Amino acid sequence: MPTEKAHGLQIVQNCEALAAHGPAVTFYPARRSQSPELRGVDPFTYYGVPPTFTIRPVPTLDLLPLFGGWSDAGERLSFLIQLASYNAALWAILRKTGPDAIFYTRHTPVLEIVRRYKPARRIFWEVHSLSPSPDRRRRGAARINQIGGAIVITRHMAESLIALGADPSRIIVAPDGIRAARFASPPPMAEARAALGLPVDAFIVGYMGRLHTLNMEKGVGDLVRAIARRPDLPLHLLLVGGPEEMAAQYGAEWRGLGLPAERFHTLGHLPATDVPRALAAFDVTAMPFPWTEHFAYYASPIKLFEYMASERPIVATDLPSTAEIVQDGETALLTPPSDVDALAAALARLYGDPALRARLAAAARRLVFERYTWEARASQILRFIDEKQATEGGQ
Repeated sequence: MPTEKAHGLQIVQNCEALAAHGPAVTFYPARRSQSPELRGVDPFTYYGVPPTFTIRPVPTLDLLPLFGGWSDAGERLSFLIQLASYNAALWAILRKTGPDAIFYTRHTPVLEIVRRYKPARRIFWEVHSLSPSPDRRRRGAARINQIGGAIVITRHMAESLIALGADPSRIIVAPDGIRAARFASPPPMAEARAALGLPVDAFIVGYMGRLHTLNMEKGVGDLVRAIARRPDLPLHLLLVGGPEEMAAQYGAEWRGLGLPAERFHTLGHLPATDVPRALAAFDVTAMPFPWTEHFAYYASPIKLFEYMASERPIVATDLPSTAEIVQDGETALLTPPSDVDALAAALARLYGDPALRARLAAAARRLVFERYTWEARASQILRFIDEKQATEGGQ
């Protein structure tokens, strides 16, 4: 901590929101090597949250800097050694916690470790994906019945676990969200663009976040090709995120399609504190994910909620996980995944209809502040935990 990946922001903002409701919260990340840009950076400063909870890094045997670059096998072995050392050190730390502690984790190995020496009903699991293995999925569903409960981020994931035998009373659905204070007063577009060195009068389609997840591209190539389908429109593209080599590849594709080089912009990875200003520079926000099982059923992208909070119109692919949050024509424009022509048509529609842009953006902002804040999510989770402790005595 910190990390350039979205899960770091999700975890830290959740910890802050949980602590705001009263519990003393301690977060145990692995202490390991970081990129030079993040080395020594204070997590609270980087994520723009007050130090209302404790971050206690857990020592690990970190061999990735030495052997990770040798080969895929070397990287995998180094990771496994690091994971084993983290689990061992965490076991030594957590076994000393008091009898009233609640254990909350996204990490299945930690869940299994804590179950060995703490009351199972005091353990809660935040589920962000399901294994491709049918046997592991069944074991995951069975595991939920043996602990306090599970917090899952999409309805489809909850339905899948229940179909595999998980007790519905032990599951709640809690999508990701926003930190309301970060987006309370977005800067004016002209101010944001001037600060970031962007053309003030351009029409900018923007993508925010990592350009790949779990070695899967996120459809930015489709976005480039969609813009190329409408050479009659002076659309600019702004990528905010990395890795830089992928952004450079998209830039090369942009130029190869005959699009003007001066209309392609990149800002690289930004700290969380700078994200609202960058989003304020967009005319349209884009989330063109392709269809994969992960994106369709198990993703609750923070970028979607932050797009909504930024009061900028959204064009996104029509995946089940996305459609759980936004509705086509009401809070976003949704297009079939990997349909470049449909994406191009949606961009053209937004370009040509300022009233539509304003209506979609305002509706999305209202929705996210009413329903999808970390504060509201933390309240829901704590009520769930309290109910389980009251009915089962934490045993």
